[in-house]
Amino acid sequence: MTAPIRVTITGAAGAIGYALLFRIASGAMFGSQQPVELRLLEIPQAVDAAAGTALELSDCAFPLLRDVNVTDDAGTAFDGSNYALLVGAMPRKQGMDRADLLSANAAIFSTQGRAIGARAADNVRVLVVGNPANTNAAIARAAAPDVPAERFHALMRLDHNRAIGQLAQRAAVAPSQVRKLTVWGNHSNTQVPDIDHALIGDRAVRECIADDAWLDGPFIECVANRGAEIIRARGASSAASAASAVIDHVADWHHGTATNNWVTVARPSQGEYGVPEGLVFGMPATASAGEWHTVEGLEWSDRTRAAIARTVADLEGERDAVRELGISI
Repeated sequence: MTAPIRVTITGAAGAIGYALLFRIASGAMFGSQQPVELRLLEIPQAVDAAAGTALELSDCAFPLLRDVNVTDDAGTAFDGSNYALLVGAMPRKQGMDRADLLSANAAIFSTQGRAIGARAADNVRVLVVGNPANTNAAIARAAAPDVPAERFHALMRLDHNRAIGQLAQRAAVAPSQVRKLTVWGNHSNTQVPDIDHALIGDRAVRECIADDAWLDGPFIECVANRGAEIIRARGASSAASAASAVIDHVADWHHGTATNNWVTVARPSQGEYGVPEGLVFGMPATASAGEWHTVEGLEWSDRTRAAIARTVADLEGERDAVRELGISI
């Protein structure tokens, strides 16, 4: 029998967690032959809701689901965890400024990082979904110094998928036809969707979609502001699309990326492309044997270079604000 993979999901009673859990249990993340165990971490007042989700998971009788445990204790939740999906975060509330938001999330992700460092499996891999995801990933990483830094990622696959969806719709092709796209930087409205190396089929995007005005304007604005657009339309944040992006990211991490393609991955910079070391920054990458490798040597247009400078400054501002709280990241 194949040993189960243990997956910890924080904020498990939320909308993203609810959209995510059933897909993991059904095999969408690790494949149709890989058993899983789920550890659902919630704040005390949401434990009952998470327990209700656990009941539903049992009622589905998923062949791959070996165990579900619900807890409000981080140490218990991350004990033996192979994959930690940090979905829960403190949202901005009325009257909160940026410092308040960063302070609240610093406490959450420092606690979770320490628990991961102390209790998770030696091969643990961490994906942060809760916003501000890039900086929260840096906080968690700093709290778990014995876990290799490259194992802490922030979810930018959602931005990547959004960009692919827009290009596929514009070109009237299947999304699978769009390859080698990158979203650089921060998961914020300063992110930089970059199509200068992307292909639709075997043709350059700019050749296939002969509309530079759209590609350099509305396309970028749509991808960067899609989350706000969804909130206006449905009155709530993205949930199913975020969960789908988590599945895609972890599936590539586990199985490897497709040949002749790359995806956007936000992980601590090692100085690639001149990005300050340690910033959790979206870059093009491929995966094999459970490890990611940055695609290097891509050339930037002047427009892209200027935009990347803005997203670097955005992340440096978040980093400096966290450091002012006395947290070293």
